[in-house]
Amino acid sequence: MEEHNDIQTQVFRQMTAEQKVQAAMRLYWSARGLKAAWIRNQHPNWTPEQVEQAVREVFANART
Repeated sequence: MEEHNDIQTQVFRQMTAEQKVQAAMRLYWSARGLKAAWIRNQHPNWTPEQVEQAVREVFANART
């Protein structure tokens, strides 16, 4: 596992700032998509608008 971390660290160090921002944005939107899927699973009768509002609330209240 340590070797994987070393490789990952090397890859991140070789990335440009723009590539790092793009990777962070992909992670962010992936997290939102996963949260939306979980909310839809928990509330199958909710409209897409209700799901999106719940996702917005979750991310607005997230702590850093």
